[in-house]
Amino acid sequence: MPKITVEDLKKDHEIAVYLACSTAYLGRLGFTEHGKRHASIISDRAYHVLDDLGYEERECELAAIAGYIHDIGNMINRYNHGGTGAVMAYNVLSRLGMPPEEIALVISAIGNHEEERGNAINPIAAALILADKSDVHRSRVTNKDFATFEIHDRVNYAANSSKLVVDKQLRRIALEIAIDTTICPVMEYFEIFLARMIMCRRAADFLNCQFSLVINNNQLL
Repeated sequence: MPKITVEDLKKDHEIAVYLACSTAYLGRLGFTEHGKRHASIISDRAYHVLDDLGYEERECELAAIAGYIHDIGNMINRYNHGGTGAVMAYNVLSRLGMPPEEIALVISAIGNHEEERGNAINPIAAALILADKSDVHRSRVTNKDFATFEIHDRVNYAANSSKLVVDKQLRRIALEIAIDTTICPVMEYFEIFLARMIMCRRAADFLNCQFSLVINNNQLL
């Protein structure tokens, strides 16, 4: 049985449609981008979290797969999109021939990536959480009218860069963000992302690592 890869999913028409619809529908509701750009970044970051920590290649690939399709449930509804997306992912991965042992890991990660109800229940879920919550950047803002920006628009638009830095020796995972404080103060970041940072800390704990948040070269967590 051939092993399904993230490249297979990137070529899959069904996934392409779901990602396009997800970001289009959420855009109409005022949310940030949740399409191919976000999916590709989260896929890459989830892979590298586990790879940098020395996990086996297949686990890294499964994290990349979970990262690429973790938000397809937004096509149906923003509420509980993790749970909905997990069911949708099950159907896609089954159609592609992925074995149930791998499907179980991927869909449990997808179903646990929301801060309202998610938990790091396996390494793939932990990597997905860390990757997903790290994508803060101005390119995610779909609203073109600066005068009507709300807090999520401001925080993302103020972020010039964001990256995850994994140190295997120190067992440390740091989210490093550069924020333009003329657009929004650092406090606004905490106002909307505190729950996500707590989730990241717990995900890092699962991987036997310490989580740090560094904004403008200042360690805040």
